[in-house]
Amino acid sequence: MFDVPVLTGSRARLEVPAWEIHVADDARTRAYRALRRDVFVDEQGLFDANDHDDIDDDPRTVVLVAVTPAGDVLGGVRLAPATTRDIGWWTGSRLAVRRGARHAGGIGSALVRAACREAVARGVVRFEATVQDRNEPLFRHLGWERWGETTVAGAPHVRMRWPIDRFAALVRATKNPLGEVLSGIRDDHPDGLGGAGWIGDDGALVSGTDVVVATDAILPALIDKDPEWAGWCGVLVNVNDLSAMGAHAVGLMDAVSAPTASAVRRIVSGLRSAAVAWGVPILGGHTQWGGASSLAVTAIGRTAHPVPGGGGRPGQSLGLTVDLHGRWRRGFEGRQWDSTSTRTGAELRHLAGVIPEHRPAAAKDVSMAGIIGTAAMLAEASGTGARIDVAEVPAPDAAAFGDWLTCFPGFGMLTADAPPISSPLATSSTIGALTGAPGVVLRWPDGVETVAVDAGATGLGQA
Repeated sequence: MFDVPVLTGSRARLEVPAWEIHVADDARTRAYRALRRDVFVDEQGLFDANDHDDIDDDPRTVVLVAVTPAGDVLGGVRLAPATTRDIGWWTGSRLAVRRGARHAGGIGSALVRAACREAVARGVVRFEATVQDRNEPLFRHLGWERWGETTVAGAPHVRMRWPIDRFAALVRATKNPLGEVLSGIRDDHPDGLGGAGWIGDDGALVSGTDVVVATDAILPALIDKDPEWAGWCGVLVNVNDLSAMGAHAVGLMDAVSAPTASAVRRIVSGLRSAAVAWGVPILGGHTQWGGASSLAVTAIGRTAHPVPGGGGRPGQSLGLTVDLHGRWRRGFEGRQWDSTSTRTGAELRHLAGVIPEHRPAAAKDVSMAGIIGTAAMLAEASGTGARIDVAEVPAPDAAAFGDWLTCFPGFGMLTADAPPISSPLATSSTIGALTGAPGVVLRWPDGVETVAVDAGATGLGQA
């Protein structure tokens, strides 16, 4: 709980030394705990002897303190995961400011703001506090929202939540404009955008054939920063697109441009390495230099049993099959998980065959929108919503949970109504269900549900 004495005491402005907020070391943590005893035990009488609890003993707990140049602790706050496994749900608590430093520089408000920044930086996606009734106005002023009431140590408290819209913001940035931009194409031809039943899919069926075609472009910033990785990703994302549609890749075409021939060689090197690893030939394309960096790759696949991205129905299970192997790609920490570059060709080809082998009712590969955003896209195309049980989402230990839910994971497939999927290389879990209400809702271990993405992730509507 945030037991904040910031709003108590004299309103007179007092002179206090300049201060800065830092993550506390052991000595400052001890000083912060002594300050808490002064405030919550001696001054307010909320606790009998001391306010020490399990959060103090949790090694993951982060303490922030306001410290003078002389090293005196004027105030502090702590934040920590709310669950044994860190799933991005943290709480802030025990905000305390020395009596003589209150109303004299906004220390309490600054500590709350610093706690919010620290939480977001650590990949937190649900951040809450339980505060005394009289301190609710302070938190509302700082942008917090009330969502419940409770009693702590016999005193009335309110439950407050700091709004973090990380998932919705990512969808807005990467997917929301698609419907408006592409709507005319859908009207131009019966097969426009894939045709009825396939709108918004990862690739397109060529009418009257067993051929599936997928195309992806790589962001110029990625090309300039890591040309070989850009080439590798050009193949990776297209193979994933075909796999999500139940197809096996049989060929690649590329269009490569860069300022110099040397840069082109590096991009092509990455393309070749990936094509060899997945066993897919580069059939041709277009290559030039002397202009801006760009890379687009088209993959051609075949399948007798195509899997739609919009084939889900309300009540069906929502599954995630993902490769937890690997690490953050250097230079893209928190955004791109590299599970593929250290896999053998045989392993990569095995993973590419998982969806074609199991043929779920619907599938989408996890893309730039992350796990939550991609679930919103699958649900939208299916004409459903989705409920995700956060604690059931598999994640690597080395990734902050919020980062994991919003990153490109290398190999990750969301499925609807899939048979049991077993792979020695990937972890599969039922992470929720499709629902009749649009949008994506997260269900937490305490039963609370929070909205992650509203309806209409892309604006393309039901397939």
